[in-house]
Amino acid sequence: MTSTVFERVRGITADVLNLPASKVTQTSSPETIHAWDSANHLNLILALEQEFGLVFEPEEYEEMSNLDRIVTIVQRKLNQVSSVSW
Repeated sequence: MTSTVFERVRGITADVLNLPASKVTQTSSPETIHAWDSANHLNLILALEQEFGLVFEPEEYEEMSNLDRIVTIVQRKLNQVSSVSW
């Protein structure tokens, strides 16, 4: 996992959930953070799309079950974008 991607995702998550970044860890999830409800999950996805210039598929929304999974999916999509050759 790229620490830069992790830190960016962590910061965005903290902003969306209105928490200090120190409260957001790799294992943070809707089960461990009260403010992480379905509406904020969508807000988080939209914020990530905007920050990274990505578009997530609905199936990926469901896979984003904790911060570690989110970082993995973001990194995978970034790698796909960078490997596309024109």
